[in-house]
Amino acid sequence: MKTFTKEEKHQAVHRYLNEMISYNELAKEIGVDSSALRYWVKLVKYHGDLAFTTPYTNYSPAFKLKVIQYIEEKGYSIREASAIFHIPDYSMVRRWKRKWENGGVEALESKRKGDFLMPARKNKKNEQPTSFKSVEEEMEYLRMEVAYLRSLNRILEEEKKSPSKGKKSKRSSN
Repeated sequence: MKTFTKEEKHQAVHRYLNEMISYNELAKEIGVDSSALRYWVKLVKYHGDLAFTTPYTNYSPAFKLKVIQYIEEKGYSIREASAIFHIPDYSMVRRWKRKWENGGVEALESKRKGDFLMPARKNKKNEQPTSFKSVEEEMEYLRMEVAYLRSLNRILEEEKKSPSKGKKSKRSSN
């Protein structure tokens, strides 16, 4: 599906509001789902020129609960509430509501990936040390590494050039 710029979204909403054209006709013409077009119209209705500026997207559990309570108490649809609260994707609110229905307020808590400690890595033999005491020490290490790689490369080149020693041919005569 095509990605639309803010300007293209505003133009589509303007056309819908000012021309005698249905959601389905306009959506088909510009290549977007009609439900997305309806959502754009709602965003513009509630937020005007700021409708397509992306707001802060890390919502607190209290905010999520407020949106859900608004839906429950006022009878608004998920899309309508998403537009009112300027949430860029109404499916987020659908997920929040489902979590709340299944697990209550605690289920709305953020389970971010960075909230746990990583186990300490042990330095392996072939790993480069993470820090050096001086620039000279690092240069010495890098020179040794380059020398090692050159000698390894030379050995591999010699093996390619010379036929393998001690291997019997597969066509040995019996």
